[in-house]
Amino acid sequence: MIVLRQVIGDELRRRRQDQGRTLRDVSGAAAVSLGYLSEVERGHKEASSELLAAICGALEVSLSDVLASVSSQVAVAESVRPVYSPV
Repeated sequence: MIVLRQVIGDELRRRRQDQGRTLRDVSGAAAVSLGYLSEVERGHKEASSELLAAICGALEVSLSDVLASVSSQVAVAESVRPVYSPV
């Protein structure tokens, strides 16, 4: 089963690391605790839309770009393993 919070967390972590930035740097810029950002990146916490927007702002990427990438990843995962469809 695809867990959306994990895909979102992986995408946010990848973008942060691609920029060579630390959790501390991004958490400060997004005004969110370092621990909470870490939990979001690991897929342990679901971020609200407001928090996602703040993190994207801190990363200087658009929320729509992040969500488009997440959507593409989910689509690929679903094509490999079809979505359950009750009859």
